[in-house]
Amino acid sequence: MPAPYVSTASMVCSFGMAPSTLNVLPTRRVLVEGRPVATIEDVVPMVNIPPFGMCTSLSNPTVASATAAALGVLTPMPCVPVPAGPWKPPSPKTLIGGTPAVTEGAICNCAWGGIVSVTFSGTVRTAVD
Repeated sequence: MPAPYVSTASMVCSFGMAPSTLNVLPTRRVLVEGRPVATIEDVVPMVNIPPFGMCTSLSNPTVASATAAALGVLTPMPCVPVPAGPWKPPSPKTLIGGTPAVTEGAICNCAWGGIVSVTFSGTVRTAVD
């Protein structure tokens, strides 16, 4: 049984250079181990998904232009996440206010080609169906 993602879950991006922490606002009032539970809609950049340090994706226009200015030497630039859709796959059986919860194994794609994945769900004792 996979554990739900909650606020304080640790995340990484395949093109980011630093880990980040999932932020889930307590608007749905559902807590697991005292922290708000994430749903597939928790993908707002800079609110739910903070930056991952520096970005190394050449699909990111700022990285591409900085790399071109450096004569082709990859030049990372500050990360500004651009989620391309909801977390997937959603939990088919667990709904939070009518919206599917996000559990272990779910990922979120970034418009610049990165894959955001969670390395620690934020829960220690809790699992759901």
